[in-house]
Parts: sequence; structure tokens; C-alpha cells
Amino acid sequence: MSPAEKVVAGIDLGGTAINYTFLDERGQFLIDGLCEHPARSVEGPDVCLTQIEDGLRAAAERAGLPSEKLVAVGLDTPGPASAAGVLSRRGSTNFVHPEWAGFDMRAGLERRLGLPVSYLNDGNAAALWGHVAIFGSENEATSVSAIIGTGLGGGVITGGRVVTGRNGFGGELGHVLIPWTTISGVEGLVPRCNCGRTGDLESLCSLTAIRQSLLPHFLARHPGHPLAAEADMATAAKRVRGLAERGDELCRAIFSVQARALGLFFDEMINIFDPDALIVGGGAVETDEAFRRWFIAEIRAGMPTQREEQADLPIHVMPSGDTAGARGAAIDAARMVRERRL
Repeated sequence: MSPAEKVVAGIDLGGTAINYTFLDERGQFLIDGLCEHPARSVEGPDVCLTQIEDGLRAAAERAGLPSEKLVAVGLDTPGPASAAGVLSRRGSTNFVHPEWAGFDMRAGLERRLGLPVSYLNDGNAAALWGHVAIFGSENEATSVSAIIGTGLGGGVITGGRVVTGRNGFGGELGHVLIPWTTISGVEGLVPRCNCGRTGDLESLCSLTAIRQSLLPHFLARHPGHPLAAEADMATAAKRVRGLAERGDELCRAIFSVQARALGLFFDEMINIFDPDALIVGGGAVETDEAFRRWFIAEIRAGMPTQREEQADLPIHVMPSGDTAGARGAAIDAARMVRERRL
């Protein structure tokens, strides 16, 4: 149990699991690693919010946290949603139930728990944690994070605050267009994103990109590759990283394209923000150290020549990547407590 009198919770709502953490006013996290509860978002708001509440109670018991010490909650979810936590009326992969359309997720959870709730999208929450883990909670630094998953999330943090923008779409880094035709090995490829764009970062740097375009593109050139015998392209795509780690040339070429795409994207971010650090997270770097070093080197190789003053810009791997969302949500809740003097 924490001796601190005030504690905030961080709740990371994913497609299949909800991850929880707690942060006390000394800046100490009270749970190490994952603390998961099943997610039931596909069943609609009432079931999902009940599941979040039940999981929060179980997580508090695990942390030995008395309910009266919990003063606020930070929530993050996949998008699309406004900066205030109102889900898109068009729905999404994780919020397919019709009652989610236009649902105010933040306010709904606030009513359910009877506690103030802050909201971030999952990419921004993870970016906030990565920034604070590197620079601390009190800083004037700027960082840009790219998190590679089913899609491409991330965020821009400056002065310890998330850049959300007017409607909450700040930091939608996956949909930034890049000069992808300059990448070697993509000749003849037409990388289309689910958002409708061609050649944005997510269309090249995501698990979806591997499944929809990169793996079919490279297998067409190498029909004798073992993955060509896989009946289901989605299953084959999930095997690419493991084979790349073991040195498979085709799979390494796929990850090289992804890294070079990140290099082009980061070059754009350097010229916009002149950041203090770049951060990479997600499946591509949640791997062994040798592959991680190779991937980071490929990112740098994909970056056009920078000014001499920018040559030493660090590229960090997201710390504690599996808990990044929950920790970032908790950090945002702690900010809300300080500003509102709760």
C-alpha cells in the first residue's frame, strides 16, 4: 500500500483486454507490469463500463489500495474520438456496437465511477508515458513517438503536454503522407491505408500494411518462400517478425521498408518540431536486442541527411511498452488533479 494520500488510476481500454495501473502523488507506480481484465467493448457501453469498473476494483485489491485514496482516473481508448472522449459516430473496429456511435466515453465512465476522468487516445497516452519516462514530469522538452501495431499510433509531446489539436486528432501520425516511392524495394507497390489515403505512414508501417500490401508484394517476387504456402495471409503476416529476427531475407526486407518509411516520417517531424527525442514503440521493437539495434539503424539509414546540429538526435525505444497506455493515462489524470487542485 502506498503511504501517499492521493492516488490516480490509469486505464488502457484495448480490443481484448483492459490494463490498469495506479500512480501516487510521489510519482510512484503501484503495479509493476500488466494488470489485465477482459475487455467487452463489442457488447456495448453498459457492459463495457461495468467491466471497466469491475476490473478497477480487482486491480485496487491487487495493489492494496483503499478506495478512499483514489481521487481521479485517466482513460485511454483506441480512436477515432474527440479530445474530450466522444467516440466517432462512424464507429471503429473496437466499438462496433451501435450504441457506441457518438458515445461520450469520458463522461460515461465519470458517471459510473463517481470520480473525475481525463481522456486520451491510446497512441497519445503511450507517447506521454514514453516522454515522461525519458525526460521526467517537469520539462520543456519535445518528443515525437511512433507506435507500430495493427495500425500506426503515436503522439507529439511538448512541455510535458500532449498536442491534441482542435478536434482531438493531433498526433494522428499514421496518416501523415510520406515520399514512399523513394524507398528501395517498393517499385510497383500501391500502399493503401484503411483511411483512404495512399502512401501515408500506416499504409507502410503497421501489421495491417504487412498483411495487405508488403507481404503479398514480396511473395509475388519470391513465390518459393515458405510463407507463400500459408493459406491465410493474416496468419502469415504474424509470422514475419519472428522470421525476420532469425535473419530471413524476405522478412528482413519487409521490416527494412517499414524502418525506412519511419526514417522519412521522422525527417518530416524533425523539420516541423525540432524535437529533443524520437521514440519508437510497438511490435517491431518489442523483440530481441540484436533485431532492435538493426531496426533502429535502418530507421537512421532511411532519414535524409540532416543539419549537423541534428545528427545526434536520439531514437529511443518505448520503455515498458506493454504498460505504456495505462501509465500515460495515469500521468494525464495526475496532471488533471494538479490543475484542478482535487
